[in-house]
Amino acid sequence: MSLRLRLLLMIGVSLSLLWGGVAVWMLRDLDDEMRRTLDQRLAMSARMVAGLISQNPAAWDTRSGTAGASTLTVPATAKGLACQVSSLRGEVLARTPGATSAAIATTTLGFAEREIDGERWRSYTVEAHGLRITTADRLAERNTLLRDVMAAAIVPFVVALIGSLMMLWIGVRSGLVPLERLRQALARRAPDALTPIPDAPMPRELQPLVGTLNQLLERMRVTISRERRFTSDAAHELRTPLTALKTHLQVARITHGKDAETALDYAEEGASRLQYTLQQLLTLAQVEGPFSWDESQRTYTDEVACLAMRDAAPDAPERVVLESDDPPVELALPQALAVTALRNLLDNALRHAPAHHSVELKIQSAHDTVCFRVCDSGPGLTPAELTRVTQRFWRRDAGRGSGLGLAIVVAVTERCGGSLALVQRPTGGLEASLTLPRAKRGLPRVQ
Repeated sequence: MSLRLRLLLMIGVSLSLLWGGVAVWMLRDLDDEMRRTLDQRLAMSARMVAGLISQNPAAWDTRSGTAGASTLTVPATAKGLACQVSSLRGEVLARTPGATSAAIATTTLGFAEREIDGERWRSYTVEAHGLRITTADRLAERNTLLRDVMAAAIVPFVVALIGSLMMLWIGVRSGLVPLERLRQALARRAPDALTPIPDAPMPRELQPLVGTLNQLLERMRVTISRERRFTSDAAHELRTPLTALKTHLQVARITHGKDAETALDYAEEGASRLQYTLQQLLTLAQVEGPFSWDESQRTYTDEVACLAMRDAAPDAPERVVLESDDPPVELALPQALAVTALRNLLDNALRHAPAHHSVELKIQSAHDTVCFRVCDSGPGLTPAELTRVTQRFWRRDAGRGSGLGLAIVVAVTERCGGSLALVQRPTGGLEASLTLPRAKRGLPRVQ
């Protein structure tokens, strides 16, 4: 259901119910008031006739024998109103012109209803000067009058309701024009147009929506820009080892003996480098992409350190020296991400440290973070190189590594809210500090 139709239905139904309730309340009030007014007319007519009789009581004295049935003239009598004067014995002395010939008087004083000649009448009876005066009107004509009055009253309500619904439709249509303009503006945009949407002419209610869309467009622009750069760099990085691998295989095919073996060794080295680069590319894509994590699985610092040391130095585990005085604590990120980041730091340190030199790994726990410090005794980096070392595919020695190790570490820290700091050691070498958040429920693990 469209927003316009939903608004029209919600407001229209509410407005109709409100107007309908008011109309019913007004009509019931009007019906009661009209009935009271008509009853008052009967009573006033009867009292008026009694007043006329009181002006000449001798003419209506039944004991004198002069009173008789005659026509009673009641001034300004409404249509359907009848009046009858009778003695207390029931003898009809006078009646209004056109009234029914049957007696309408009753022995019951006040208001009463009875059926006369097949018609329902409502009457009012009063006694004065020894006479019984009764006024009555037909209920059919009374009901017709009530229906006419109610119809005249309800027509303006119906017209006002229809007019209100029409104005509601026009108002909702006009009010949704800015939203329709926004939709058209988005529909006209090119698929690769990620520039922000101007929110100056937008109503205040739409500005949060436009702001959220602009934030989404900015994130998409950054992501697409990063992926385009990554694809371009990856294509260049993979092209070089593939070309070298193809060249070495061609040399091995056309040569024999030691030259062929040397070419195959170079081809194997190129394949290994290509494999390592592809693994790093897949790891980076996994870190930056959707990552499912079962929060019931806990990650502890000692497990992360052991797994990272085993992966980084499988053939020479003694080259990594672990120092930790704090008990193992739980980390607030998946084990795979923590191991990947620490392994890349250890691998980077082992690659640049002199042969047979060890790499130090220190674990220090704080209130809400854990810091892994990796120290090597390699050549270190210059200040200019420190600003570029975390860029993708950057490496000081073009023949070593993939240039993605530290970029993956940075991606992990951005994903989990950690940080990476690289500092040149005074004694030589590089110190990499990887800070990761502790789990909020994290307590030292019981050994």
